[in-house]
Amino acid sequence: MSSAPASVLVRARYLVYFQYVGTDFNGVAAVRGPQRAVGVLNYLEEAAERLNSVEPVRFTISSRTDAGVHALSNAAHLDVQRRSGRPPFPPEVLAEVLNRHLRHPAIRVLRAFRVPSDFHARHAATSRIYLYRLATGCHRRDELPVFERNLCWALPADCLDVVAVQEAAQHLLGTHDFSAFQSTGSPVPSPVRTMRRVSVSPGQASPLVTPEESRKLRFWNLEFESQSFLYRQVRRMTAVLVAVGLGALAPAQVKTILESQDPLGKHQTRVAPAHGLFLKSVLYGNLGAASCTLQGPQFGSHG
Repeated sequence: MSSAPASVLVRARYLVYFQYVGTDFNGVAAVRGPQRAVGVLNYLEEAAERLNSVEPVRFTISSRTDAGVHALSNAAHLDVQRRSGRPPFPPEVLAEVLNRHLRHPAIRVLRAFRVPSDFHARHAATSRIYLYRLATGCHRRDELPVFERNLCWALPADCLDVVAVQEAAQHLLGTHDFSAFQSTGSPVPSPVRTMRRVSVSPGQASPLVTPEESRKLRFWNLEFESQSFLYRQVRRMTAVLVAVGLGALAPAQVKTILESQDPLGKHQTRVAPAHGLFLKSVLYGNLGAASCTLQGPQFGSHG
């Protein structure tokens, strides 16, 4: 008499896009152990328990964000193993289950895709775009509308020299050693990165800001696009560009700072506050067998 066949596990890999307001979190990464701090992935992995995967579900994120940093669209891959006879979840069902069981209101899954079993959310990304929001015309933090607090950097100035910022930003474009804009704490094999785009443009305030406040305040968006970034590179570049916009540095000094490759120089040690930074999007190129180009929801200039 033959024995019954062993149970066959069906393993499926998914790419999920998700967003969050980072104010309450110690970054996106899950925090392990008895610490009181919590990461965005702690809540996502808790929600994923409801998928009843044979093996615990772990999220491999595309882009790490620090405490207080937000994401309009981050990405991660995860594997779900179901027992024999149970087909893989359709992507829309997986996204629905995660959203239904997320216990924190500042996190939402935007979309999910099936991807090949060797797909890697971090290594396969072809482009990442970060948005940094600035506000002028607000000399004290308590003058900033409550609906904008923790969502922008309020500068103690009435205006920003946008032309000077645009001129300074040109020095950051292209392939360079960006050591001067890297913070310690996350070693990488090479500090060389290729900056594809750096832009500054007028932004919008929250629609909940009163007309009187809107006349006084001006909002600005800085956007940075590259395949990858060094640790805190965007926040340090932002701090230098803001210094140019406020007249504390000349545009040409940005080139000097970049070429110094010195992260401890007096002009580049400042780091812009985390709460003004948003991971705007993560893009993926052709996935071969999947024969498609995946990208998360696209967002215009965020106000």
